[in-house]
Amino acid sequence: MSQAVLARQVIKDTLGQPIAVLLPIEEYALVRPILESREQELAGKVHEMELAARDPLFLADLRETMAAFEVADAEWWEHSA
Repeated sequence: MSQAVLARQVIKDTLGQPIAVLLPIEEYALVRPILESREQELAGKVHEMELAARDPLFLADLRETMAAFEVADAEWWEHSA
């Protein structure tokens, strides 16, 4: 019996843009720790955003910043009739 050799495969969308890669298990084992650390990093950032949404000091600063740019934003945005 011959052994099949699996190579890296790139999956593309209808526009030809790469959206995923299928890796042989040996290559996946090399990148798995990186992928897991990025997943944990993202989860940490989401948690920080959840905390900020309830932080009165952050929300006050956000309102102050929005008020400071209110005039400039009104000049730039297109107004619907």
